[in-house]
Amino acid sequence: MGLLEISLILIFCIGYAAIIFEHAIHVEKTASALLTGILCWTLYILGVENKELVNSQLFTHLSDISSILFFLMGAMAIVELIDAHEGFNVFLNKIKTRNKKQLLWLLCVLSFFLSAILDNLTTSIIMVSLLRKMVPVRNERWYFAGMVIISANAGGAWTPIGDVTTTMLWIGGQITTVPTMQTLILPSLLCMIVPLLFATRSLKGDLPTHHSGLDVNRNTSPFERRSILILGVLGLIFVPFFKSITNLPPFMGMMFSLGMLWVATELIHRRKDFEEKKQFMVSSALSKIDLSSVLFFFGILAAISALEATEILHGLSHWLEHSISDYKVIVFAIGILSAIVDNVPLVAASMGMYPLDLFPTDHQFWQFMAYCAGTGGSILIIGSAAGVTIMGMEKVNFFWYIRRISLLAFSGYVVGAIAYLGFSAI
Repeated sequence: MGLLEISLILIFCIGYAAIIFEHAIHVEKTASALLTGILCWTLYILGVENKELVNSQLFTHLSDISSILFFLMGAMAIVELIDAHEGFNVFLNKIKTRNKKQLLWLLCVLSFFLSAILDNLTTSIIMVSLLRKMVPVRNERWYFAGMVIISANAGGAWTPIGDVTTTMLWIGGQITTVPTMQTLILPSLLCMIVPLLFATRSLKGDLPTHHSGLDVNRNTSPFERRSILILGVLGLIFVPFFKSITNLPPFMGMMFSLGMLWVATELIHRRKDFEEKKQFMVSSALSKIDLSSVLFFFGILAAISALEATEILHGLSHWLEHSISDYKVIVFAIGILSAIVDNVPLVAASMGMYPLDLFPTDHQFWQFMAYCAGTGGSILIIGSAAGVTIMGMEKVNFFWYIRRISLLAFSGYVVGAIAYLGFSAI
């Protein structure tokens, strides 16, 4: 390992520490993430002679990063539009329980299956919007949000469209739909249920009966609220089908759904004057998007892509291969590493290292990889797209998450992994 690689790792670690200790150093984590990402690429290009190669790599990675950011912004806009029409109240008013334990189970099970249909990123955005209306106390809402991260990641691991890593393996031919769902649904369920059993022991009492977030907006009719809710949810569900049919990246489907919803809102409110309808327009929803979260996501992905471009992550994978002979232990370790480093480059490196000639389609290696890479990121809040998104939207403290959620996530991860290996052996 040369001086350049050591310097990049050092910058990444310093930036990572700045994100973790944002409250201690009084610097917003978005600023630390942006500086880390830009400095990593700056150091890389200054440390090599072939500047054109670095620029080419940057734009290649920027394509992947921007597709995620456009997807994120489109999903946020749709959720904001539903929220502006009080569409979520149609669903929330059906939830009669205010018991914290019952509500936690209900929301986690909903996150699990919603993530399998949509994906864990979109699900986390929707669930945060619901939690803001149902759980007014910040620390309690953080606890619910932490369990949503575990549930959404577990739900995304057992279907090819539920998580970006399972989608990568699916597109690459490493896994197919039915065998993956059959073998991973039970381990994924255990990954959610085990933490839930521990989490509900610490919850007592009921939530307040009335919240201001549930007040009906008198500027919207029941028809408008239900219509936008249905169209918005159908638009989100449509995204994976659009990808399967067209083979275009998911953000294209998300933008298509946003465009259709834009047309629908314009037609629904066409008889209202501008002042009356402007709060329900997509332009208003776009102005409410948390750009700080989007830029935080960009900084993190840019820093990680620099480590991938310099083959630091690839070297890490090779080190694992030579240090550990058992592929099951390697995959389990990759899942743990995905809590620290983004699981996308780790899975991508593994796909390049292990050809289908060695591990054919639907081999235990690939299915176990789908589970571990999809659920291991829950151990740290910064280890998954769902976690990063919720951290940005709710400003969840890194160390609070470690104290309250990390051990729960790890217990579910381990039990699910043991279950998968046990069933595979049988």
